[in-house]
Amino acid sequence: MRPDPSIDYPGRTYRFYTGETVYSFGDGMSYSHFSHHLVKALPKLVSIPLEEGHECRTKRCGSVKLLQDQCEDLAFDVELRVMNNGTMDGSHVVFLYSSPPAVHNAPKKQLLAFERVTLGAQREGVVAFRVDVCKDLSVVDELGNRKVGIGSHVLHVGSLKHSLAPVSGKSPVFACDTTKNPNLTSYGFCDTSLSVGERVSDLVKRLTLVEKVTFLVNKAGAVPRLGIPSYEWWSEALHGVSYVGPGTNFSSLVPGATSFPQVILTAASFNIHLFEAIGKGSFLDSTTLGDSTPFEWFETIRMANAKCKVVSTEARAMYNVGLAGLTFWSPNINILRDPRWGRAQETPGEDPVLSSKYAIAYVRGLQQTDDPNKLKIAACCKHYTAYDLDKWKGFNRYRFNAKVTKQDMDDTFQPPFKSCVTEGNAASVMCSYNQVNGVPTCADPDLLSGVVRGEWKLNGYIVADCDSVKVFYNQQHYTKTPEEAAAKAISAGEVSSVSFDIEINRPPNHDIHVTNAGLDLDCGLFLGQYTQAAVNQVLVSESQVDRALTNNFAVLMRLGFFDGDPTKLPYGNLSPKDVCTPENQELAREAARQGIVLLKNKQGTLPLSPASIKSLAVIGPNANVTKTMIGNYEGKGFTISRVPGREICRPNNGCITRHSVQIHNSLTRPHRVCPHHLPTRMPQGGLRGDKPPIGPHEGCGIPGRCNHLDHGCDQSIEKETRDRLDLRLPGQQELLITEVAKASKGPVILVIMSGGGMDVSFAKASDLISGILWAGYPGEAGGAALADIIFGSYNPSGRLPMTWYPESYVDSVPMDNMNMRPDPSTGYPGRTYRFYTGETVYSFGDGLSYSHFSHHLVKAPPKLVSIPLEEGHECRTERCESVELLQDQCEDLAFDVELRVMNNGTMDGSHVVFLYSSPPAVHNAPKKQLLAFERVTLGAQREGVIAFRVDVCKDLSVVDELGNRKVGIGSHVLHVGSLKHTLNVII
Repeated sequence: MRPDPSIDYPGRTYRFYTGETVYSFGDGMSYSHFSHHLVKALPKLVSIPLEEGHECRTKRCGSVKLLQDQCEDLAFDVELRVMNNGTMDGSHVVFLYSSPPAVHNAPKKQLLAFERVTLGAQREGVVAFRVDVCKDLSVVDELGNRKVGIGSHVLHVGSLKHSLAPVSGKSPVFACDTTKNPNLTSYGFCDTSLSVGERVSDLVKRLTLVEKVTFLVNKAGAVPRLGIPSYEWWSEALHGVSYVGPGTNFSSLVPGATSFPQVILTAASFNIHLFEAIGKGSFLDSTTLGDSTPFEWFETIRMANAKCKVVSTEARAMYNVGLAGLTFWSPNINILRDPRWGRAQETPGEDPVLSSKYAIAYVRGLQQTDDPNKLKIAACCKHYTAYDLDKWKGFNRYRFNAKVTKQDMDDTFQPPFKSCVTEGNAASVMCSYNQVNGVPTCADPDLLSGVVRGEWKLNGYIVADCDSVKVFYNQQHYTKTPEEAAAKAISAGEVSSVSFDIEINRPPNHDIHVTNAGLDLDCGLFLGQYTQAAVNQVLVSESQVDRALTNNFAVLMRLGFFDGDPTKLPYGNLSPKDVCTPENQELAREAARQGIVLLKNKQGTLPLSPASIKSLAVIGPNANVTKTMIGNYEGKGFTISRVPGREICRPNNGCITRHSVQIHNSLTRPHRVCPHHLPTRMPQGGLRGDKPPIGPHEGCGIPGRCNHLDHGCDQSIEKETRDRLDLRLPGQQELLITEVAKASKGPVILVIMSGGGMDVSFAKASDLISGILWAGYPGEAGGAALADIIFGSYNPSGRLPMTWYPESYVDSVPMDNMNMRPDPSTGYPGRTYRFYTGETVYSFGDGLSYSHFSHHLVKAPPKLVSIPLEEGHECRTERCESVELLQDQCEDLAFDVELRVMNNGTMDGSHVVFLYSSPPAVHNAPKKQLLAFERVTLGAQREGVIAFRVDVCKDLSVVDELGNRKVGIGSHVLHVGSLKHTLNVII
């Protein structure tokens, strides 16, 4: 039947014949024209379940032979609406064909089913076919075995075609599979009717010491006798499900996940709703004020109804097909203390309030669940603490001792972690590589036992950054032996009891008691190698090991790992179809739009008008960099968009231009942009090159052409383990920008991609550069988002979450100096907008809009606040500059600030309202500090009212030199934009 090209044998029948035909199988006409339309969408992917150990789990297979029990759920329906478009009643035969992948000399196409329908003129009806994957999509191999081809199958009915791809899937990893082993039902830890505490206790007591130590590392051991498989704890989801970490894999089943902007750009939106939506879904653009307008209705209703089930949903969907774990070590909430830090891009910025709000929202989004006793996925707040130096000059993170004052620790470095644990209810905290004041964070009983478990009541586990325990033994030489290091980590603190709970928003109160122990889990092998010996040497007790396991297992219990088949549990319906959905991709674009910051707009050059700008030259080392836009700790995005113009670029789909603007990319068509002499790739190392040849720029001088300059950094300049040495644009980018600006006859727009701030003072001051945009690392939809803003489809509203310093900063501020506050005696200017006393290029909170927004007080704060003190308090008789208040003294010390916000522009838009306080000059207090922020959306010429609640004890307090929070006595200045209000705090 099959053709043989070697002898020109064409084969037989429509299924195999390769020659010409007079008429084909199935041909036939009617006096009526019949049309077909899909009623029910068909799957694009079909996952083939394979048993453990199947060879196709580890190698590439062209086809797979399935057993009957593997085929039971592998079926789907094809529903079609058939229309008789003619003037006569008639009958019509509907054929459903399949073209399988080219394996085993398979047929070109084969008939799966047919149905004859009779319809009156201009009438329609529905027909349905049931497709059994094992029966209908299989082919017979050379040995007569029926197999399902792995790859693309094309189903066709008439002119309709639909591709689907069966792929060999994996089963999710879970314990207590009572279907395979009914004996497991007798174990308490598999009994879901028991409490978490009872189940964990039952499990721990069944383990031997040898088995126990295997559960102290990220690649946890398996205990087949108890039905417990190996589990990989390490997965990442910094700004989307990432391939970093062995717990997550992409495959033909799930080739990519939604890749959002890097955290620093998302933070620039100052939109708490967005922070949570990326982790969870149910996105509301911002607070919408005033009477409804079409813009407000679209932005609010569209995104609210989209129900974008994003990172947590995509993670669970991947877990359900064996491609991800349930424990994700995100977010990174370290304070961006220094712009040179290579991991600046991963953080929410330099302000403790913003970082805290981000931590709470993102963690809640990731862990969200309908059942308060469960977790959807487990988040992890990292890197605890005072960690923000990777590799700078002679310092590296493995040996760095961060010398931090108690004051800086409690008012700058600790607040995001405290909020993450106490308000976000994070399931984990990760300790960092560095030492703090001479003690490794992963061996510090005060930081771990005293603070995280004792004060904050962590409801979860503490994990070491990868190989941190090994690092403090091998590189920091903190202990003499590896066994001592293992013991030091696990027993970092005195034993005491705290209550344990599975609650969403309040401290725990469950029935299991855990310890104020130190480390519970090691990312690495160290604890697995040396803990047993440490127990044998009586350096640590087995009961302390048990307490670490208790913390770990309790989290897995909450995740449902010990509840049996996850596909039969909550979230079990999630599958690859829920990954990178159109709604999720749109949210990635929306996140980028909300975060991009307009820093300069000379004479209203932006937005560009396609009517006057006929072509756009895209120039610079970041002109065509899909990889750069994604940032680090990245996943694999489905839709990748490039920067040029108003276009979206998809793999294998080319570029779709949305405006009548000719796009010229200097990387791919330099001769069309600036002929002969305008290379934009820096030679010898991407952005690092130092001698770009620069010559005539005739192409740049074409009237009506805008030059769009894409510059800044990439991962070769700033990333984990790579800190910057200066703040200038890398290589000769400044020279290139200047030369293009001189030659240009049209407007020049500079777009900066970076994590930390840059010294672009030359561009800020230049009359030749019309606009400056900062885009962070804008994610998979970054190009489209930039185009939306540049061409005016979106009104920019992002604000800088960090200070941009001049180059002189690096000379006066060594990166290893952890002090936040200035020191006039040494000329040290301090750090961040809260303390820095020097000049800036741009300040925290800077950002322009195409609209002008104004603020007016509706309800003024009081001018006087009186602090109640008990009889005999020393401040009743002595002059005090500050006072520490107890909780009951704070109950009535709060007031509202109400503001009317007006959009005075001609475009609808969003605006971030910041409420700052400048406290009295006590305890080296900040110059000003952010109390609250609110992102609002207003139509053109519309207004609305927002309100902030100010808690005097919380919001108007400062941290003194000993780490105590006190309210300053004297004048406090509240400010919103240009509005200022002074209130006096008295006793």
